[in-house]
Amino acid sequence: MPRLSPQKRKDIESLLLAGKSAREIRDMGKGTVGTILRIRNGIIGAIPAPRMGRPRVFSPEQARSCVRAYTRGGQTTITGVRRMVQNITGVRASRFTVARVLCRAGIRPVAKKKKKPKLTPAHIRARLEWARKHRDWTEDDWRRVIWSDETKINRLGSDGQVTALIRDGEPVSERHVLQTERHGGGSVMVWGCMTWHGVGFMCRIEGNMDRALYQRILEDELARTIEYYGMNPAETIFQQDNDSKHRSRDVLEYLSRQPFRTILDWPSKSPDLNPIEHLWKWLKMRLGAHPEPPRGVHELWARVEDEWNEFSATECQRLIRSMPSRIQAVIRARGRWTKY
Repeated sequence: MPRLSPQKRKDIESLLLAGKSAREIRDMGKGTVGTILRIRNGIIGAIPAPRMGRPRVFSPEQARSCVRAYTRGGQTTITGVRRMVQNITGVRASRFTVARVLCRAGIRPVAKKKKKPKLTPAHIRARLEWARKHRDWTEDDWRRVIWSDETKINRLGSDGQVTALIRDGEPVSERHVLQTERHGGGSVMVWGCMTWHGVGFMCRIEGNMDRALYQRILEDELARTIEYYGMNPAETIFQQDNDSKHRSRDVLEYLSRQPFRTILDWPSKSPDLNPIEHLWKWLKMRLGAHPEPPRGVHELWARVEDEWNEFSATECQRLIRSMPSRIQAVIRARGRWTKY
């Protein structure tokens, strides 16, 4: 093998000192990988350590922007920090990436225990049997389902888990507490549904929900959703939980007369199996990201409608695609609680 010329050896050393890898230098036609590595071993102390792993999403200055979003920008949640930094820097990062950056700066979320429904042995058996029955359903099967549910949204605060960022050693202030008023400051009760094609029509529930009102919702919002997306009623599967008004004789008789006669059997105490629950969570997070609370329930309802209609089909599909994972999680937990 011909020996390297002094000039070529000098070129390889310069490239190594500049941080180039052996393969990059080889591709420049400077020599074989083995030859380049032998030269590298001779000057190893002067070569900068190679960078390992995936490149950081944020530069040091952009990482400081995350911290400033909390210290100066008034953001108290990871989602709020993420949105502000994206608006300032244009960098799209996940919540987990933002959380790691804040954690390195000593800013961590404060959270409470997750609330889960109480499960009796009968509930556990029913959940496990349902999961085993549906574990072979494909994505095409789940695409046919219309998911429905009701939720309450408070004008001040949220019924779900709330987290706030706090710096190590920082005293608790207004930024870290959820101030409430007597009776919650008002709320709205809503019914909504979700399909593979996007969110369905939503309605505000005035007063108490009874079987007559629920049937009118099915006749209006549910029927309009199927028509709006051009869904084939004969292939549509409707999901509802086991609330007493949902299982009343009048409602079941009405559903039996509809073209979509397939009603998805549903185990009690199973919100973790219903992907629309995550859509409610996202909706409440978006409402909580507003800088000022709504001045009344009418403004709250207007915000709910606006945020609901902003959900894309992609977001709905992401949740529906999680059904096989949810079912496997129930099977692994032998019918008990899951992370969902």
